[in-house]
Amino acid sequence: MRDKTLLFINGDAPKSFPDLDHYSLIACTDGAFHYLKRMGFPLDKLDFISGDFDSHSGSDEDMYQDKFILTLDQDKTDFHKALEIILENGFSEVDVLGGSGGEQDHFLGNLTVAYAFKDRMKIKFYDEFSEYYFIPNDFKLKGVKNKMISLYPFPSVNNITTKGLNWPLTNGSLSITSRIGTRNFAIEDEVSVEYESGDVLFFVGINEIEYPSIY
Repeated sequence: MRDKTLLFINGDAPKSFPDLDHYSLIACTDGAFHYLKRMGFPLDKLDFISGDFDSHSGSDEDMYQDKFILTLDQDKTDFHKALEIILENGFSEVDVLGGSGGEQDHFLGNLTVAYAFKDRMKIKFYDEFSEYYFIPNDFKLKGVKNKMISLYPFPSVNNITTKGLNWPLTNGSLSITSRIGTRNFAIEDEVSVEYESGDVLFFVGINEIEYPSIY
């Protein structure tokens, strides 16, 4: 078992669940609790359920009352507050499901929360299309040949150089207001990214692609 957390939040419900034995702590926000219940998730595996419980309906949730952590601070999102609880429990590596989909302002808010915690936690989002996370300024990833790779500046990145991509960068710059690096793809098994300053949100597609799909 690894010192790693699995966290479900209230975006689109995942299509399937990862191997729960890979996690030392499993948690969800109160909104995600409802889709987990509908999907037949083993709710006894949850270590805590956090939120303001404005969507709590009573009934069968009452049997899990001892797992509820009430967080009423309206200046923070449920995702933000769940990460604080995870940190307080001594965990700093988190896999997040349900971070995308739903209302897009929530999705953008989730990215902003992850950005705020990026120096304290290793946070990876997973959905049915890709996994995505902030990367350090000297980053390598293997096993990605023919997979979609996107580099999203947050909000800018300077002197960035990539290797292993169909459209490489050499001492380039990316900015959310001008040039971004989305919808590239890996032509080598290993992709590397180095940059001098700024921040990069790195996306890697779940499946291999047969041809480039550039928007």
